[in-house]
Amino acid sequence: MLFDEYIVGGFIASLLAVAFIWSRRRENKSLPENGVTAVTTTVAVAGECRSDSDVIIVGAGVAGAALAHTLGKDGRRVHVIERDLTEQDRIVGELLQPGGYLKLMELGLEDCVEKIDAQRVYGYALFKDGKNTRLSYPLEKFHDDVSGRGFHNGRFIQRMREKAASLPNVQLEQGTVTSLVEENGIIRGVRYKNKDGQELFTYAPLTIVCDGCFSNLRRSLCKPKIDVPSCFVGLVLENSQLPYENHGHVVLGDPSPILFYPISSTEVRCLVDVPGEKVPSLANGELAKYLKTVVAPQIPPEVYDAFVAAVDKGNIKSMPNRSMPAAPLPKPGALLMGDAFNMRHPLTGGGMTVALADIVVLRNLLRPLEDLNDAPSLCRYLESFYTLRKPVASTINTLAGALYKVFRASPDQARKEMRQACFDYLSLGGIFSNGPISLLSGLNPKPLSLVLHFFAVAIYGVGRLLLPFPSPARLWIGARLISGASGIIFPIIKAEGVRKMFFPAIVPAYYRAPPVKS
Repeated sequence: MLFDEYIVGGFIASLLAVAFIWSRRRENKSLPENGVTAVTTTVAVAGECRSDSDVIIVGAGVAGAALAHTLGKDGRRVHVIERDLTEQDRIVGELLQPGGYLKLMELGLEDCVEKIDAQRVYGYALFKDGKNTRLSYPLEKFHDDVSGRGFHNGRFIQRMREKAASLPNVQLEQGTVTSLVEENGIIRGVRYKNKDGQELFTYAPLTIVCDGCFSNLRRSLCKPKIDVPSCFVGLVLENSQLPYENHGHVVLGDPSPILFYPISSTEVRCLVDVPGEKVPSLANGELAKYLKTVVAPQIPPEVYDAFVAAVDKGNIKSMPNRSMPAAPLPKPGALLMGDAFNMRHPLTGGGMTVALADIVVLRNLLRPLEDLNDAPSLCRYLESFYTLRKPVASTINTLAGALYKVFRASPDQARKEMRQACFDYLSLGGIFSNGPISLLSGLNPKPLSLVLHFFAVAIYGVGRLLLPFPSPARLWIGARLISGASGIIFPIIKAEGVRKMFFPAIVPAYYRAPPVKS
């Protein structure tokens, strides 16, 4: 369906203005996070804290390990404390989008996807009601090495840890951080227990917390509002051939999406989305029954036998899918990053792209600074980080949240029409598929482009309803479709922050100018 982009742009701009005004109404109370204990230790320190480090990094996952190598390569003395340095077996963080790979190259870490049997990924295939369409990443303007990568998360992280630890000024230590150490409102370092159980303190001018989605330190550095819309059930399909080689596969199933993508030359990861905060019990066979009777009939026949075999094998894992908008509480001496700071539904595989893009932003901010010891000035300066990260982070976050809500099955007719319109719109090819897939892949992090495409899908859906002959019932469904689309995307945009997302130029200048070097 053809439409005038300028008219649509004006319509969207008006809607954004309304959303901007709406976002200015701040809530006075923040929601408490369940299960969080006290995480700050207040100490009195005579004189300056002695330190052998410039930066302490809590956590050595994707964000922490990449950050340690990046800052270490820039000459900073870095002390990394990670709870468990052994290779982990996770069911997410296994698909790196092309935009994330570009950031990996920018950080000099592209060789970390080598020697781990990583598989190239060139796009997605969508399946719905027996039909399918292939969406290729728009990689024509990039080097041949640029593509997505599927791999075992643990292998990838171990490679980054090894690379970080190879730098003489990076100390990688196994230990559990129990609290941040605060003096006169400034974070001075951390208290932790080392591998032998000995309780120690370590100090540095800047502490960066990257302890993941289950962070027990985040509450003193942000206002966490965590939502758990669903859970992933993960299986590994062995010696299985996907319908489209070197592509991710998304089945728009009922009640929610099913994902497949290669993680090695002989393995395919399958992630089954289960709405709600709990999955059927694995112990009494309910989960296996659900996978065989509800999920298996909906997947492509090429992977059916391997899927059933994986269920019978019983190596099934699950994890909650958490989303949490970035809501920082800037505190001198500390910064929050990675999943501890910002999460989105993992449907689009954008988490690592956001983390690596954040590291590039932070590296560029810190490079001009020789001295990090003026904590208040550094804190004010680093507030620009929260705005500079927004083009990439808000685009990927908003797309992940919106797509999940659209791709979930619903009995509501308007939601059904939106889901079908999305599939048909992407199937048109050209700009209709290249635009959204470039947003999803992190190659075109433009929030306005995302909003335009999202409402283009809604308008396309209305056009399908009204042609060739509109009726009152169809007009009513079309109006509800537009209303439903607004109800999906505007709350996500509000949570991301309208001003920083669309109007970063009005951020105060002193956030962008580095403090005077001492």
